[in-house]
Amino acid sequence: MVARAGLARLGRLDDVTETLEPVQMLPAPAQGALAVECRAADHRLAAVLAELDDADTRAAVTAERALLAELEAGCSAPVGAIAEVVESIDEEGRVFEELSLRGCVAALDGSDVIRASGVGTSGRARELGLSVAAELFELGARELMWERGKTRARKI
Repeated sequence: MVARAGLARLGRLDDVTETLEPVQMLPAPAQGALAVECRAADHRLAAVLAELDDADTRAAVTAERALLAELEAGCSAPVGAIAEVVESIDEEGRVFEELSLRGCVAALDGSDVIRASGVGTSGRARELGLSVAAELFELGARELMWERGKTRARKI
């Protein structure tokens, strides 16, 4: 399995036989997000950079990173997450936006995957990440990650 983006960079998209959707294989939490920093005292530059901030992306990244942190997992852990702001319809037919988060923890060898999801508001993105992480723990993520650590320790 090879990343489509890598084949695109090589000009080999003709070799692509299948593209997996994020629902099939969740990406690493906050995959593709960029962060830009500047000096706190540089108010002019901070104002320019603030225009680059996208509230939906910030909410998605906040939820995904909260899930990762709560699981106490690092960038090499078999953890996936994707959050996005989606439109929903209430009982009266009104359209509103909410934040949807899907997360998973996998065994290092891929033999087992635990998935969980939740929805909330963008303003409570961190809490959504913590909630989905708690559900993953309830479904056995801690034990699955412990087994991963035990396997890794034997190989060292």
